[in-house]
Amino acid sequence: MNSSVLIESFAEFARSKNIDRPTMMSILEEVFRTMIRKKYDDDSNFDVILNVDQGDLEIWRNREIVDDNSEDIWDFDKIPLAEAQKIEPDFEVGEEVAEEVKLEDFGRRAVLMARQTLIQRVKDLERDLLYQTYKDQVGEIVVGEVYQVWGREALILDKDDNELSLPKTEQIPKDRYRKGDNIRAVVHRVDVLNGTPKIILSRAAPAFLERLMEQEVPEIFDGLITIKNIVREPGERAKVAVESYDERIDPVGACVGMKGSRIHAVVRELENENIDIINYTDNLELYIARALSPAKLTSMKINEQTGRVSVFLRPDQVSLAIGRGGANIKLASRLVGMEIDVFRDAGDFEEDIALDEFSDEVEAWIIDELKKIGLDTGRAVLAVNKEDIVRRTELEEETVEELFRVIRNEFDDEAEAAPKPRFADDEEATAEETGAADNAIDDVSNTDAVANIVSNDEAGDAATDEPSGAEDAVEPTAEVAEMSEAPAETSEEQPVTDADTESEPLKNDDSPNSGAAQ
Repeated sequence: MNSSVLIESFAEFARSKNIDRPTMMSILEEVFRTMIRKKYDDDSNFDVILNVDQGDLEIWRNREIVDDNSEDIWDFDKIPLAEAQKIEPDFEVGEEVAEEVKLEDFGRRAVLMARQTLIQRVKDLERDLLYQTYKDQVGEIVVGEVYQVWGREALILDKDDNELSLPKTEQIPKDRYRKGDNIRAVVHRVDVLNGTPKIILSRAAPAFLERLMEQEVPEIFDGLITIKNIVREPGERAKVAVESYDERIDPVGACVGMKGSRIHAVVRELENENIDIINYTDNLELYIARALSPAKLTSMKINEQTGRVSVFLRPDQVSLAIGRGGANIKLASRLVGMEIDVFRDAGDFEEDIALDEFSDEVEAWIIDELKKIGLDTGRAVLAVNKEDIVRRTELEEETVEELFRVIRNEFDDEAEAAPKPRFADDEEATAEETGAADNAIDDVSNTDAVANIVSNDEAGDAATDEPSGAEDAVEPTAEVAEMSEAPAETSEEQPVTDADTESEPLKNDDSPNSGAAQ
């Protein structure tokens, strides 16, 4: 192989890898000196002259001329006088000879070996440059093009055609990529596998959200607002605690922007991930209350020794505090750095039933869907609108209707089966109620008697005023009819005696029939 061809091919390959001229020159010289050492055991008396632009290569061997009978003729930097005179007849003992060594003198195998060594050295240098470049960019956003998508990762090419890896675990679950798509991601870490650096990108790391907010919010970039902490459930929800060093700047309002213009750009990049921005404070109770937003707390108990917090909420706020799939409570715990336990307020306590108790009537996958949105009890389900459950889960409207019916029936059955306690006060109250009821019955009886007497009097007056047999005569009441029929039956079956007449003189005179008969 011609030296010019070797040099030119190597130079072109090195330029394609963005290797500068001095580095390329040092690599070439090192490779050729390696060849010299393999052939001559030492390269200290060799000069290597390179011209990368022209593709020229010159190798000169410098040796001192000694007498043919000298003991030094076997040294690597000595040459016998007879051998030197073959090069130039005028040489004498003590002079130095510069002999040019051709590339072909090393043999074909050595030249091919040198070519492979050059390529390998360039690749090693390229890996070192790639490692150093991205090691300094950890936590920064890079832009790349999707080259290939596999099941577990996506291969991304940067502007220099370097291969970057975006694992499935570092992707947002809603991300869908196709070849040629441009994406933004943050450099998560740089691993070295078998001497080869592997650049790992991430779109699920909190640092990605932080860099996006720096790009969209100038106050964060300028340092007027600092991000104290970020926690994420990629694609679902994120919580960001911010603090302002300038009292005139509202950190939450600055991050949200006019009508949400700033935060909307970040949300779109994160596939509509819900972002809660809260104002950081050193007051731990207030910080926890803000972290659990939008739920409103009733009270809380903090145990700093165990690192746990017990928060108490009204029943209608429990599902908001837990969030869909428990995301809100998990993020709040990570944000404040303490474990948060949620309890229903004792003042609003009502007997409740866990959803697992309905497993004989409700299928397990339906219960799992409800638990994903933070509904784990019967009353928690009933406290949410049916339309909201249909929207937040994969359940159909008919399924939700049937679920509500089953839960309501269970609560109704328990309410009917619950025994009513009786105490001394209740017995006294019952006795009083019983006595009052008896008195009321007596009053009602007296009232009915008076009503009957009034009816009889009215009936008698009506009979006196109207002639017998008239069409418009007032019909006597049932009691009056019975009283009028009784003497008639007596007169038919038994004769009326004087004793009978004397025994009830007033009854005959007061009877309405007597007036009518006259």
